[in-house]
Amino acid sequence: MTKRAYNFNAGPAALPLEVLEQAQSEFVEFRGSGMSIMEMSHRGAIYEGVHNETKQLLTELLGIPEGYQILFLQGGASTQFAMIPMNFLQGRTGSYVMTGSWADKAVKEAKNFGSTHIAASSEANQFRSIPSLDTFNVPEDSAYLHITSNETIEGTQFQQYPDAGSVPLIADLSSDIMSRPLDVSQFAMIYAGAQKNLGPSGVTVVIVRDDFITEVPKTVPTMFRYETHVKNNSLYNTPPAYSIYMVNLVLQWIKGKGGLAGIERQNREKSGLIYQAIDASGGFYNGFAEKDSRSMMNITFRLQNEELEKKFVKASEAEGFVGLKGHRSVGGLRASAYNAVPYESCKALAQFMAEFQRTNG
Repeated sequence: MTKRAYNFNAGPAALPLEVLEQAQSEFVEFRGSGMSIMEMSHRGAIYEGVHNETKQLLTELLGIPEGYQILFLQGGASTQFAMIPMNFLQGRTGSYVMTGSWADKAVKEAKNFGSTHIAASSEANQFRSIPSLDTFNVPEDSAYLHITSNETIEGTQFQQYPDAGSVPLIADLSSDIMSRPLDVSQFAMIYAGAQKNLGPSGVTVVIVRDDFITEVPKTVPTMFRYETHVKNNSLYNTPPAYSIYMVNLVLQWIKGKGGLAGIERQNREKSGLIYQAIDASGGFYNGFAEKDSRSMMNITFRLQNEELEKKFVKASEAEGFVGLKGHRSVGGLRASAYNAVPYESCKALAQFMAEFQRTNG
């Protein structure tokens, strides 16, 4: 095998090498069945075993209490932006915290189905921070309060989640789920596309409280009703079976790393290496996010001008680094150090940054 890239892609993102190797060994024949898991019926006992084991691993690692359902859906977080207001607005108002590009997409979708209210926003400072919790204005009659836990593009992350009181709290955790311990009982619903910390693209994990899905309008199409998938164990239609199997392997890998507490320690060490390179550069590198809102997952920074940033990207690619160019909508530079990105890759990037500054400062 040739040397693996230093993969800092924002999504689809790095997967653990051990997981890839196990999937490779099981690809053609799965557990003595004479076929790949990609070939077998989702109604069969073998696949259903994997399906239910994946739910159990999520329950164990996240400490999901009773009274919640785990769903495996398709369409990514972008489909959830529409499913949530379709199921829950019902003539009421959905409150949203505006923290950046993905929160904005969620609000725009919700407006197609009902009224929205911006409970807090950091737009005034170009989404460089998470709004202070004491600035939140959440009407008590809101259908829900929606937050984006981690903004992948801007590189900000909630360090503490809001207490929404009697208003159901919904969180898009697509880019930081399983990166640190989480009190699921704070939320009526959380959801996450798998392609950053959970596995490959193709499956979206939804964790929803039972009492939150009891009054959904019958006019919502069958496939867009959460209760459809609850009643059928996410097997109403053919699920993204291989992606769910890969999530299973990733969850086993996380468990072997000491669970979410162990993963968080590693993530803080990894992101700390890169933030230290930024902060110690004397202004050569400038972090985009304010320090009290910095993401462990997506580290965003700028150089003095776009030409130097282009030179940085070109030089990094020559050294085996992948995915350091910032999102096309905002530019700049971004290193996505998700769970599966090795410590060694982050250390190599910090060293590369110091050398690039030495030769270009």
